[in-house]
Amino acid sequence: MPRPRSGTASPVRTRHAAAVVRGESDLLALALPFLDAGLRAGDVVALTCPPEVAALLCEELGERAEQVRNDLQLSLLGARGPDALARVRRTAEQAAGRQLRIFSLVDFGPTPAGWREGARFESVANRMLQDLPLDYLCVYDRRRLPAAVVETATATHPYLVAEGAWAPSPAYRDPADYLPGLPWPREPVEDTAPVLALDDAPSLVALRHAIGRVLTARVPDRDQREDLHLAAAEVVANAFRHGVRPVSARMWTDGDRLVCAITDSGRSFADPLAGFRPAHGTDLGRGGMGLWLARKLWDSVDLLPGPDGLTVRLSTRLRPA
Repeated sequence: MPRPRSGTASPVRTRHAAAVVRGESDLLALALPFLDAGLRAGDVVALTCPPEVAALLCEELGERAEQVRNDLQLSLLGARGPDALARVRRTAEQAAGRQLRIFSLVDFGPTPAGWREGARFESVANRMLQDLPLDYLCVYDRRRLPAAVVETATATHPYLVAEGAWAPSPAYRDPADYLPGLPWPREPVEDTAPVLALDDAPSLVALRHAIGRVLTARVPDRDQREDLHLAAAEVVANAFRHGVRPVSARMWTDGDRLVCAITDSGRSFADPLAGFRPAHGTDLGRGGMGLWLARKLWDSVDLLPGPDGLTVRLSTRLRPA
């Protein structure tokens, strides 16, 4: 099956496919031929599946399972979006010219925010990984996943696999078209009284300190508190340096989830792929790390254009102390 070309100059070498199954027997019927073909071809073969599923597949593979590893950090099962994409790239580069073949069982968590972040990750992967010699098969199990998640598969994967046959997905949409159309529902905690409401912050430093005080009071785990503050402070810096004043902030928490919304009066944001890698690549000294750090350190990051300007909404589950 030839690989399609995108609108960019780089040739597409990746086959990123989705398959929908219903339960264990369907999963095995799909997974084993895919893994077997990779092992026979001398590919680097990896799983990114919950441990019980990886154990089931390895049992079926028998002695050949020694050639397969389960790496949760190749997907959102074990890493946030930027780190998972970087992990796939490093693994492909370490394959030293061999094809990388990944079998992934999809799970984006129990919340709509996680489902949206998962769809965003799958869509962005088509641009971020397109130059790699990679076959990445994502399996959506109807018995494990809500219908809303399964329905995203055809739009976020250039290929669909059914009964072992790979074919282009007629519903696939380019990330630049798909991502701006994602739904942006309010988080339930946003309907409670905010723990911070600051309009027209007088300075970047003042807003950083205000957010820091809330995090100190509301986030029990010290490491998480420091990570959240680092990322939020970078988003604040972006708003002051690249946005349009006034800059405002709202924060909400119910003790389980935390949401931080930072708004400036700008009207557009050109790149829906922003934040999945540093703006200036590996040269971190040039800056451009705000959204990248946010996506690495918060569970979900939404860019929300609205009548009051552009809002960057950060949300995360809080860890216990």
